[in-house]
Amino acid sequence: MAEGLGEGILDGVAARGGGAINVGRAVAAGGVRDFVALLKPRVMSLVVFTGFAGLYLAPGTIHPVLAAVAVLCIAVGAGASGAINMWYDRDIDAVMSRTRTRPLPRGTILPEDALAFGIVLALLSVMVMGVAINLTAAALLALTIAFYVFVYTMWLKRRTAQNIVIGGAAGAFPPMVGWAAVTGDVGLGGIALFALIFMWTPPHFWALSLYRQGDYARAGVPMLPVVAGAAVTRRHVAGYAALLVPVSMLPTAAGVAGWSYLGVAAALSALFLLAAVDVWRRATDAAARRLFRYSIAYLFLLFAAMIAERAAGLSPLAVASP
Repeated sequence: MAEGLGEGILDGVAARGGGAINVGRAVAAGGVRDFVALLKPRVMSLVVFTGFAGLYLAPGTIHPVLAAVAVLCIAVGAGASGAINMWYDRDIDAVMSRTRTRPLPRGTILPEDALAFGIVLALLSVMVMGVAINLTAAALLALTIAFYVFVYTMWLKRRTAQNIVIGGAAGAFPPMVGWAAVTGDVGLGGIALFALIFMWTPPHFWALSLYRQGDYARAGVPMLPVVAGAAVTRRHVAGYAALLVPVSMLPTAAGVAGWSYLGVAAALSALFLLAAVDVWRRATDAAARRLFRYSIAYLFLLFAAMIAERAAGLSPLAVASP
């Protein structure tokens, strides 16, 4: 990792009597399913998809085997981040209804084993990316993991209502990693894909926090509804949804996508905005829940539209990267 995983994490292992992970003991105690759960597979699936999209949309070529390796490294890096996040947040996970059934709150995996599991996966994913693909992609992957673990999980999440605004960058990096795996740089196209996810993240998670604010309040997590109230949060959701409309069109402006994507993005973003306005006006949990569910489909469909357009042989408007 950039600067390693830090003395604080290693001290945490030592404090719990940890050393090297005892794989036999860990699997016997928790089972394979529990270790898979540490990877946050549902979250990982969207991360992997957007990472693959960045790789597929980037100008240039990459051998299919190397492309598979790059996507696997993104998946493993995302899983490593999730495992370390669960290790650090095991105290608040235990009091939130949404997370109390995770392996650590249930006691099916020891904290030091979860931490070691995450560290090993993080180091492996970055090293393989660097050796097999290129150093730029490896550095971006290391930055993604470090940002999620240190900036979001350990610093922002419990300290500020802007946690998801700034911390959302961690979820926006994967398409840049995929892009760099092909090109060896970031490029305007990679930045456009990053911006799209970065702007999508706040209204997506604020919608969740609106109907889960009791959970966050009990855990002491200063999500916006807990700190500023539901009414302020709903206005923020609508405001960010309005900003998302032009941002969703950046891939076309950057030359990553063409006119067909632009039409899809305009339609999907209009629906997103309407759903956000509904959250603002109706002020109900049902409206927030609908927006949260739609927001997942929205991001998936935008990236799917870009992939389908490229697969159909429709040329982008401009070359995004030399």
